[in-house]
Amino acid sequence: MPRRTVYLDHSASTATDPRVVEAMMPYFTEQFGNASSSHHVGRRAEQAVEDARERIAQIFGCKPTEIVFTSGGTESDNLAVRGAAYAMRDKGVHLITTPIEHSAVIKTVEQLSAHMGFEHTILPVDRVGMVDVEDFAAACQPGTTVASIMYVNNEVGTIQPIPVLAALAHEQGAVFHTDAVQAAGQLTLDVKTLGVDMMSISAHKFYGPKGVGALYIRDGVDVIAHQSGGSHERGRRGGTLNTPGIVGMAAALELIYHDRDMRAAHYQTMRDLLIDGVLAAVPNAHLTGHPEQRLPSHASFIFDGVESNSLLMHLDLKGVCASSASACKTGNPEPSGVLLALGYTREQALGSLRLTVGKDTSADDIEYAVSVLADSVARLSSMRTS
Repeated sequence: MPRRTVYLDHSASTATDPRVVEAMMPYFTEQFGNASSSHHVGRRAEQAVEDARERIAQIFGCKPTEIVFTSGGTESDNLAVRGAAYAMRDKGVHLITTPIEHSAVIKTVEQLSAHMGFEHTILPVDRVGMVDVEDFAAACQPGTTVASIMYVNNEVGTIQPIPVLAALAHEQGAVFHTDAVQAAGQLTLDVKTLGVDMMSISAHKFYGPKGVGALYIRDGVDVIAHQSGGSHERGRRGGTLNTPGIVGMAAALELIYHDRDMRAAHYQTMRDLLIDGVLAAVPNAHLTGHPEQRLPSHASFIFDGVESNSLLMHLDLKGVCASSASACKTGNPEPSGVLLALGYTREQALGSLRLTVGKDTSADDIEYAVSVLADSVARLSSMRTS
């Protein structure tokens, strides 16, 4: 089979849509003003930013003033968790999260507890990565101020029951944040449907540019800015606004939500072909994450007796782009903390693989990738036993 390039790492990043690039270009050149400047060139940039804010707010089902622009998902998560924890400190110091959150949440919670006098509960998850609703309810107590639970796990694709969890948090007066970075572009982002108080997204996950994101903060929820400076973003995030990136993020979000049902159906068809093909062609392959409540584009596996970094190298040599658990951990010999939290052994967690499809993934791509994967696993297994 001739070598080709098959990109199956869309949960790590997506290609910027050419229509998004086209929308951004004027704000690099003729409309280059600073959105905070008072002259007419600056006002044009400001108008572009505010137009983008309104368009994103329509998809979120919120007020434009509830949108804060950031540099991406990590900053949005940090601002939400740290900012709300600080702002609500007089009401309590107890935080809730899970062991399968992105490190932008986990490390922020750990830092707050280690250095700032906060306390936290790390809720366990089951074998498929689901939070137990009763465990979450029991963890919510007087003095709980912030709960942060990921909408979709980036490593195993499991979708959490966010509306139920958010309602339980509210019963104790806590604010609820969700990291929706993986969900954006595939699942609803309507904040009223979800019931969340804060929600993070990052543009490069849905065919937008890198280096720009957004945080929804419900009116009435106070956050203390962790990036101080000017009065940008109503005092919630200092720093010159990335006008081209913001314009591009709004364009990308509109494009993908205009076609969301069609794209989600395509993703799910390709994902199911991939899962069925891998489980049929590769001995001792195990699907990780929830078998049904998972992101339409997401497939993840463990291969007994195969080390994932070696597998990634073999796949790459044949043109298949994938990742080992989280893209943030690629090249790291330590096992995925997410898979350990799901109850897998250290050896099993070292044999993980994430394959995520995109809008241009074809059945031929899946067939090629499955063939390459089966051959690579067989080669690595024979080397291990020889």
